[in-house]
Amino acid sequence: MKSIAKLHYITQDHPEYSHEDLVVRACNANIKWIQLRIKNRPENELFSIAQKCNDICKQHHVTFIINDHVAIAKELDLDGVHLGLNDMPVHLAREILGKEKLIGGTANTLEDIRLHESRGADYVGVGPFRFTKTKENLSPVLGLNGYKKLVTQSAQLPIIAIGGITQNDIQSILNVGVHGVALASEITFAKNMKSKILELRNELT
Repeated sequence: MKSIAKLHYITQDHPEYSHEDLVVRACNANIKWIQLRIKNRPENELFSIAQKCNDICKQHHVTFIINDHVAIAKELDLDGVHLGLNDMPVHLAREILGKEKLIGGTANTLEDIRLHESRGADYVGVGPFRFTKTKENLSPVLGLNGYKKLVTQSAQLPIIAIGGITQNDIQSILNVGVHGVALASEITFAKNMKSKILELRNELT
């Protein structure tokens, strides 16, 4: 089984910083896993951003994956891709990217998790934990009880909790058996990103 970090940082639009800026700041703050998530941009613009971010992550030895865009992940030789429920199926992405690349899938139900596992995913991003404005077309909120049920019923894939999670939620989420968390706003809008990431990593050890 591949090594899946316990703390995933997901980039998002910011009024002052570009996605490249956020990746630089996160890498300098000792993050170990970044997912580039950009919606509603032209493909050539997204390719250019991903290329720059990949170069930054390689310099810092940070795992770098992209949300949704399998072709870009292939062409730029990224570490992997994260696929939503309406994106390319995991098994098709696996055929394109090969067995060594990281592939994660979004899940909201036990059926979603089992489908991703059967198709060769390396981990599942399960959520949302609570309501979040970061994502459109939100699936039903799970809460702690939802994660507890999924962890006890699902098989061996690492579950990464996602969706409206703050630092104060981490211990209770870990206590139900989840592998780790994926955060966007909690890191992006932190007053001191380096201190925040250090605190989060300490919570997750």
